[in-house]
Amino acid sequence: MGLNVTEIAERVRSLRESEGYPQQEMADAVGISLDEYVENESGKNDFSFTFLYKCAEKLGVDMIELLTGETPKLTEYTVVRKDKGLPMERRKGFNYFHLASNFKHKTVEPFIVFAPYDGDPQNITIPLSSHEGQEFNYVLEGRLKFRIDGHTEILEPGDSVLYDSGKMHGMIALDKEGCRFIAVVVKKER
Repeated sequence: MGLNVTEIAERVRSLRESEGYPQQEMADAVGISLDEYVENESGKNDFSFTFLYKCAEKLGVDMIELLTGETPKLTEYTVVRKDKGLPMERRKGFNYFHLASNFKHKTVEPFIVFAPYDGDPQNITIPLSSHEGQEFNYVLEGRLKFRIDGHTEILEPGDSVLYDSGKMHGMIALDKEGCRFIAVVVKKER
């Protein structure tokens, strides 16, 4: 199931308007320029995880509502079978599979992520982003080059990292087969 960028953009715009937020306020909340925000909201650009996460926080909705138009309903537990997570492609080839999209009032956003190999890692600048809260990554397959606040780590299968996701961070796959890892985004306490 592919997610329609135009539909997601329309949901962001509709929610923003219903909350009475001007575009500049949303751009500030997301941490991008007004022009970039307007392009995203018009559906001209695909969205990064960070953009969607910060929009959902500002708009007071679950990120899944922006992605699917549906409000999560389960409150006791949710089971997601192998290879059945809600698919999202965010950030040039990174494939995310949300592992709790039906669970209401989540305090975490759990994903299986596939990071593709994108050429010689020595010559690639790692794209960095930030979002409130903390994040936990656990490598399942392949190797991941992880960067945060000027520090770089090479993570192999079985390695993990927990970090303040409010710091600028990013990662790339080091192997031609790519890298699969578990990512758990822990929301900031309110």
